[in-house]
Amino acid sequence: MTGVDLNADLGEGFGIWHLTEDDALLEIVSSANVACGFHAGDPSVLRRVTASAAARGVTVGAQVAYRDLAGFGRRFMDVPPDELANDVLYQIGALDAFAKAAGTRVAYVKPHGALYNAIVHHAEQAAAVVEAVRMFDPSLPVLGLPGSEWLRQAEKAGLRPVREAFADRAYTPSGTLVSRREPGAVIHDADEVVRRCVRMATEGVITAIDGSEVKVEPESICLHGDTPGAVEIGRQVRAALLNAGVEVRSFTSAAAGASPR
Repeated sequence: MTGVDLNADLGEGFGIWHLTEDDALLEIVSSANVACGFHAGDPSVLRRVTASAAARGVTVGAQVAYRDLAGFGRRFMDVPPDELANDVLYQIGALDAFAKAAGTRVAYVKPHGALYNAIVHHAEQAAAVVEAVRMFDPSLPVLGLPGSEWLRQAEKAGLRPVREAFADRAYTPSGTLVSRREPGAVIHDADEVVRRCVRMATEGVITAIDGSEVKVEPESICLHGDTPGAVEIGRQVRAALLNAGVEVRSFTSAAAGASPR
């Protein structure tokens, strides 16, 4: 039976503001990308989400970002490599403290927003994030776009690269994400999102915005938690995958030969 991980960006709130329905999404996904405080999240949010994930057996990952709380981490920042490495290391360590308090640990790293997109091609920043992960724990897997500079450098440094695809984001013919500033960048039709996810998991391809076919072969599929109707879409995606004979399981569990969630 084919298997794939479902991940979602969680803990994306601050104080009284909450963007994601964390507990509902934790019933759907197998991996949780938890905001570490730089683009969203605060100590109380981090503790609540990690505890909730641990209670449900969901794998916890550090979603690291530029220091851009006001812009939700979606603005490119020309950060010097050594400073960026320190920022990323700081975020992983902060989340891991709360994960350990909940009886679990940070099991992987995924960059967020503008940082995620920048290190598809930005060699210096990709190297800085790789160095931060390597310094914290070189056994941690890292999520990213197939063919990205980020995953190439991670693999070269001995980290485990994990290919990721996006349920509701449009793709360019080169396999990158269409900018959110462009029309059609985010797909809102639930039926289309479900069809895309099943095809990605079973055939390893996705249709780009120009109609061409892009090879993605994802080990993990991201469900955006801040998309309107995210919970219902997530439930439909999970059900459709199971109906297609695709197990939903953490890529960390799959590597260890554990049972799917």
